[in-house]
Amino acid sequence: MPDSPGAQLEIVHLLRAVTVELSLRTADFAARNGMHPTDVRALIRLMDARREGTDMTAGRLGAELGLHSAGTTGLIDRLERLGHVRRVRDARDRRRVLIEIEERAVALGQSFFGPLIGRTVELLQGYDEQQLAAVKGFLGGVLGHARGAADTRGAADTPGSR
Repeated sequence: MPDSPGAQLEIVHLLRAVTVELSLRTADFAARNGMHPTDVRALIRLMDARREGTDMTAGRLGAELGLHSAGTTGLIDRLERLGHVRRVRDARDRRRVLIEIEERAVALGQSFFGPLIGRTVELLQGYDEQQLAAVKGFLGGVLGHARGAADTRGAADTPGSR
């Protein structure tokens, strides 16, 4: 196990560079398709929810994106006008409205990000099961820490917490 903080920091800096590059690609995709980068984050979250088999309400989407109610409504209205999402009544509770991603949005994302996803999958095919588990564990841990930092920051920013 490497004890060198230099090697560990090199990985942190590489992860940061990947994050910045992916953010630039997302901004490019958004601009090409008349969207804001937050719109793209919403679409990604909706695709994730669909893949996970979980329902997405406007309130949940707004909370996950850090938006207030009016901002969430504007975002969903924009995406609905573009034909990327639809509002549907929950079959189990007709009072509840779910936000679902349209196949058109999935196909649009696939046409832009598909080649990058394909090359990434090809790269991962060169790793054995133990290496894949290490990569997955590392990225999952970073994600957990990033979410924890956001939760901590959000709690420190709430009224009465100072």
